[in-house]
Order: sequence, then structure tokens, then C-alpha cells
Amino acid sequence: MAETSADINGVRICYETIGDPGGRPLLLVMGLGGPMIWWDDELCELLADRGFRVIRFDNRDCGRSQSMTGQASLVGSLLGSWTGARVGQPPPYTLADMADDAAGLLDHLGIDAAHVTGVSLGGMIAQTLAIRHPARVTSLVSVMSTTGGRRVGWPHPRVLPSLLGRAPRGRQAYEEAVLATFKLIGSPGFDFDEERMRVRARRTYDRGINRAGTLRQLVAITSAADRAPRLRGLRVPALVIHGKADPLVHVSGGTATARAIPGAELILVPGMGHDLPRAVWPTLVDGVDRTARRAVSSHT
Repeated sequence: MAETSADINGVRICYETIGDPGGRPLLLVMGLGGPMIWWDDELCELLADRGFRVIRFDNRDCGRSQSMTGQASLVGSLLGSWTGARVGQPPPYTLADMADDAAGLLDHLGIDAAHVTGVSLGGMIAQTLAIRHPARVTSLVSVMSTTGGRRVGWPHPRVLPSLLGRAPRGRQAYEEAVLATFKLIGSPGFDFDEERMRVRARRTYDRGINRAGTLRQLVAITSAADRAPRLRGLRVPALVIHGKADPLVHVSGGTATARAIPGAELILVPGMGHDLPRAVWPTLVDGVDRTARRAVSSHT
């Protein structure tokens, strides 16, 4: 079906479904500043071919979903996370709010529970969804993400300027900036598909860029507490995939996530950075399907 929007907990969320409406529901949650089209159309079709009803959506403050309001202080959020004391104003919203958006979207679609896969920030949202709404998550796949623990999943200093630099002006400048960023944080062990990335950048720009929204999302990340203690209470089939060469979320974030979730499978991919190169798609698709089947077998 084509993209459409729904009012979810008072927030307009843009979403799309792909595949058989009677298939196994699979909710895909994208990362920081990434609209739903960052789940490549072809990848979604591969998942649909496995019998999933794929649901992808723009997080709040991204793409065609609602732009939120409120000032976000990254410095204040980081100081607060390091000191344990509130510094400045609270964040405009939290990962819990974003997880509730995902649960609300399932409500809107009449889905009691779904398999959930998230990358980066999306992995954090997926983890939070499983913590807050365990009955809604049939299986969990967390990709290139982390627990929120301050000693794991740290970014390499060389990538920080790409996150905190000035916003490019205009479509062409944005395209070049995206290209430069993914050459920096992407997968050194796999071919870089420049044309695919340029097409993605142009589509993203045309759907709407929300720099202030990305900052608010980032503050939601940095203001969140370590999820590891609550992840230990999950009883859901889980898979963690992480690149050994990830410069944005260190591989320790992935290993900590797998260690925290009881019975989680861990796949560490040599040469994979902070992206999903086409060569990794079979690993992801097989892993999502395998983890979903574990959920079915555990209930039979």
C-alpha cells in the first residue's frame, strides 16, 4: 500500500505496509534522523517474501511524521547522564515516548503483537518497546545498537563532527553530505554503493529534512538510562547483529545487548560498520526469519 498517516497518541505518524496483509507482522524501526525509506524497498520485499507483513514508519521528528516542538540541549543531556543530576530542561520527549508511538501504530493497525527489528536508535526504541510492552513484541532483533550503558557502544571521536556539524543547505549539498557521512561510518569490508546512497539521499531530502528533530531524537538517546537491568527481565526470542568495524556505535554495545537479554543470539559481522550493505541483507533476513520462528516454536 502507499504511504499514509495516522494520529498515534496525539502525534501524526507516517507509515507504509508491504506484503501479504495476512502475513506475520514485522515492525521495522529506523535510526537517528532516518526515514522509513532507509529500509530499502528491495530489502522490505525480501522480508515480505519470507511471509512477513512488513510495517515501516517515520519516527516522530523525521520524514513525513510530525515535527515536534521544544528546545533540546545536547550538552545538558550529556552532563546529566554523566553526573546523574538533572541539568537544564528535561528532554522534549524520551525513548519511551517513541516506543509508545510504535505500540500505538500496532494498535492503529489492529495488531496485538509483532516481530520487531530496529537499527541504531531504532534498536533502542525496539528494546524499550519490549521492556514497556512485552506482550506486543513476539521477537526482537537489535542491529548496530546498544543498551544505553555509558561504558559500551561509544562513538569513535573521528565521527562526531559528522553528527554535530552544520546542516548542509540545498539538495545537492545534502546529497554530498550524506555520501561523506556514510563513507565515514559505513562498512570498510564491503563495497560502497555510491549510486544507491545518492538515490537514498535525494529521496530523503525530498521527503523532508528536520535537523532540529534529529537533535531532539539525539537528546532522547543521551538522556535515557541504561536499559541492561530491564533487558535482563525479557523473555522473548532475540537476535543482536553488530558490525565489528562500527565506528558510530562500538561493537561493545552489541555484545552488551546480547549479554543482557536472556538467550539472545549474537552475530558479529567482520567489516561491517554503521550501515546495512547489500551483502549483509541475507544475514539480516535469515536472522529475522529464524528469530521469528523461534517465537513460534516456543509457543507450540
